[in-house]
Amino acid sequence: MALLEYKCPNCGGAIQFDPGTQEMTCPYCESVMDVQALKSMDEAIAQNQKSESIDWGYMGGDWRTDEQQGMAVYSCKSCGGEIVGDETLGATSCPFCGNPVVMTSKFSGTLRPEIVIPFKLGKDAALAALQKHYLKKRLLPAVFKKKNHLDEIKGVYVPFWLFNADADAHIEYNATKVRRWSDSTYDYTETSTYRVVREGGIGFNHVPVDGSRAIDDTLMESIEPFYMKDAVDFQTAYLAGFFANKYDVDADESIPRANERIKNSTSSEFAKTVTGYNTVTPQSTNIKLKSGGFRYALLPVWLLGTSWQGRNFIFAMNGQTGKFVGDLPLDKRAYWGWFWKISGIAAAALIIIVQILISL
Repeated sequence: MALLEYKCPNCGGAIQFDPGTQEMTCPYCESVMDVQALKSMDEAIAQNQKSESIDWGYMGGDWRTDEQQGMAVYSCKSCGGEIVGDETLGATSCPFCGNPVVMTSKFSGTLRPEIVIPFKLGKDAALAALQKHYLKKRLLPAVFKKKNHLDEIKGVYVPFWLFNADADAHIEYNATKVRRWSDSTYDYTETSTYRVVREGGIGFNHVPVDGSRAIDDTLMESIEPFYMKDAVDFQTAYLAGFFANKYDVDADESIPRANERIKNSTSSEFAKTVTGYNTVTPQSTNIKLKSGGFRYALLPVWLLGTSWQGRNFIFAMNGQTGKFVGDLPLDKRAYWGWFWKISGIAAAALIIIVQILISL
């Protein structure tokens, strides 16, 4: 299994991609190199891999057959240490010497991504976003904010399928308008019912669907959007210093999710055009999709994990835009304190209102 380590031409140390400068940097001698200058190295590696046989399992005699499933073993070129990982692992760091490595065979041939959005925000930005996420959370346990430690923080290039499609829609709605008035004798209500029809087409480009089973789809959709203006042709140099996975959910498997997202967005956009009514209810929806193809891409995500009272909490930050999401624990004592405090205020207000009414 081929491993790639980008070496500094000045000191021989392992170099990595820096989101801040968008260049390759050496943490040892602080040399800076242009990513595009390493393109020839990628091409040479791709040529060498044409004759390379790919082995996804560990061949040691000490492992049982069932233990080898889904596992791959690599040897670090810097220190010789063995790196054991999931078979979808495409980039990581050596646990012994810390040098960033890229499993090049995971991104060659049919597995090679077409485009990548390089990280724009670094680790410090992710940590700052987590602290900001804690702010003004009155029901967050104080000890969680003060004493908790992150179990893990890592920048990950997540595999995505990006779908293009045109949607032709015919949607009918039942809508109502309500008019009320009064005279000296009666109160009147008039309800008018309308049949509203909307028909037309809408195009979608780069609708993302997460191609990794290990990462929650809802979490990934929560940190959208990713902006394709920053996408560049794939180069393994962008992976240096980060984690990366190849897809284990293929494009065909992802089509139903893409279709669902496109149809939901189409319905939502058409519904926005039905205005001026008191109520609007869809009665029939007919949306036909015409495929415009898809692309395989790696998109930047910071994943942060911590634990609290036996529960794991995962946070995610868009490595391009900084959008941050994640669930937080609830301080039950604080919750009930606020509940009874609000209930007490409401009860006191009710007593005052009753006393005023009695005195009138």
